[in-house]
Amino acid sequence: MKMQKWLGALLCSAMIVGTAQAASLKSAVGGDHRTPAYAERDQYRHPAETLEFLGIEPNMTVVEIWPGGGWYTEILAPYLMEKGTFYAAHFPADTSSDYFRKSRTAFEKKIAADKKVYGSIRLTAFDPAGGSEIAPAGSADAVLTFRNVHNWMRGDNEQKAFETFFAALKPGGVLGVVEHRTKPGTSREDMMKSGYMTQDYVVELAKKAGFELEATSEINANPKDTADHPKGVWTLPPSLRLGDQDKDKYLSIGESDRMTLRFRKPAAE
Repeated sequence: MKMQKWLGALLCSAMIVGTAQAASLKSAVGGDHRTPAYAERDQYRHPAETLEFLGIEPNMTVVEIWPGGGWYTEILAPYLMEKGTFYAAHFPADTSSDYFRKSRTAFEKKIAADKKVYGSIRLTAFDPAGGSEIAPAGSADAVLTFRNVHNWMRGDNEQKAFETFFAALKPGGVLGVVEHRTKPGTSREDMMKSGYMTQDYVVELAKKAGFELEATSEINANPKDTADHPKGVWTLPPSLRLGDQDKDKYLSIGESDRMTLRFRKPAAE
């Protein structure tokens, strides 16, 4: 009888902890601090479900790769603020790219403007060619990259990128990848041109770096996306590269079809 009561109390405690964590993520996603235009994209990006699938908890050390304007940063920063550690690995400060430099400067201004939300962020840099430390080696519980892998192909740096993620993670750590998805068998040239990647190729990159594929999810799938648009993935929202041309058509499709992958760095033996 005592054992039953003890087990019941333990189960109740676990449920309370899980509910508290879910409520914390819910408040981070639904907070007033979020940019309204960003929040409108939740219907395509499913941030709460995605982070839950990737196993992100508020006491983790998490690295976000190339956060851009801070779409996911707006959620991760408050979620990890009290108990976790959050590294935002943006473009290098000494980059020769004018676009990268402006993007990082805008991000720095964004996090400086609201210390209550972003004050605990540790800003680092990620250079896919290597030589940058996104976080101390072996320190991260999770590394997350959202719609970035295709960008590293143009410099032939996608494999080095995954190796950098592997080095930053603790044994047993998670690599979460969300990426635009095209049909199997698409050539490397077409992937580079379109911004879409095959799921098999992304999985291969991770495995070559030492990761194990733990799970896949269709959370961010979009069956209406044919992945064969005139301006590649940038034809669709939010880019709408064709402007007003067929705008309603592409808005009705929505954002791209995406793979959502969870990899694990093997635990130390």
